[in-house]
Amino acid sequence: MNSLEVRPKTRAARSKTVALGLAVVGFVASLAACGGPSDGKKAEEGGGTHTVEHARGVAEVIAKTDKVVTLEPLELDTAVALGITPLGAAVASNVDGIPDYLEVEGVESVGTVPEPDLEAIAALDPDLILGTESRHSALFEELDSIAPTVFIASHADSWKDNALLIGDALDRKEDTEALLAEVDERCESIKSTYGIDGETAQMIRPRDETTLSLYGPASFAGSLLECVGYTIPEQDWADGLQADLSPENAIDAKADAVFVTAEDVDDPAAIPEVVGGNTDAFPSVTPVDTSYWVSGVGPKGAHKVLDDIEKYLDAR
Repeated sequence: MNSLEVRPKTRAARSKTVALGLAVVGFVASLAACGGPSDGKKAEEGGGTHTVEHARGVAEVIAKTDKVVTLEPLELDTAVALGITPLGAAVASNVDGIPDYLEVEGVESVGTVPEPDLEAIAALDPDLILGTESRHSALFEELDSIAPTVFIASHADSWKDNALLIGDALDRKEDTEALLAEVDERCESIKSTYGIDGETAQMIRPRDETTLSLYGPASFAGSLLECVGYTIPEQDWADGLQADLSPENAIDAKADAVFVTAEDVDDPAAIPEVVGGNTDAFPSVTPVDTSYWVSGVGPKGAHKVLDDIEKYLDAR
C-alpha cells in the first residue's frame, strides 16, 4: 500500500474550502425553504436513509444511493464491484487517473488520495463521501458540510473489514459479504488445485534505486498470497504491512515465488538487477501490475491478483 499522507492546506486554501462548504450548506437550506429538492425529498427518492457507524461517529446516509465520491482506492474498487459508478474519485499518486483494471468510465477525478479537491467534490453534488480517518481527518468537517461523510479508520486495517464498512455505507453490506466470500472461495480453489502449502512467496515493490519494499501478511497482496497457501517469510514489518530493504540486502527477499510490481509488466528494466540478475537466489521472478497489486485494493483488485497467481502456477 502506498505511504500517502494528507498534507496540511495553506490558510488561504482552507479559507476557500470552508467558504465553499458553507455555501453548499446554505444553498441546500435555501432550496428546502423554497420547497425545492431538499434532503427529505432526496431521501424519499432514494428509499429513505440508514445509519452508519464509522471512524468519526454516526452518519445518516441516503439508502442505496449511487451518487458517491470516494477518496480511497479500496472505496472506489468496492463501489465498482457493487455495480456503482462513483461520481468522482481521488486517485493514488502513483497511478494516472482511474485504474484501467476497474473497466469503468465516467468517474471524475477529484484530486489525489493525499490531496482531494474539495471544490471538485462539491461541484458533483454527491449524496455520500467516503474517506479515511488516517488520511483525511483534517478535512472531515469540510467534507461533511458537502454531503454525509463516512470514514474508515485506516487504510492499514484489514482490507476486508474496511470493505464491509464501505458496503454498509452504500447500504449493500450483504452484497459486499458475498463479494468477499467469492474471493475466499477462489483462494480455497487455488489452494486445493495447486497444493502450495509450505512454499514461500514475496511481493517486492521497487521504490527507487535505494529501496525495495516487501509486503507482509497483513497487506492486501500479502493476505492474498497467504490465502492461496503461500507463507511470507518473517520480516520486521512496519504496521504489519511493509518492510524496506536496501539493494545490498535484497537476498533477504528470497522466496520460492517472487512477484515484482511494475507499471509496465512488459518492461524488463522494471525488475531490479539485484533481483532479476541473481538467478541463484531468485530463480522465479514474475512482474505484476502495480495498479492492482499495490494501489487497487478491493474485491475486483483481489481477483486480478489471484488471476496473476494462478497464471504463474499454471506456467511453472
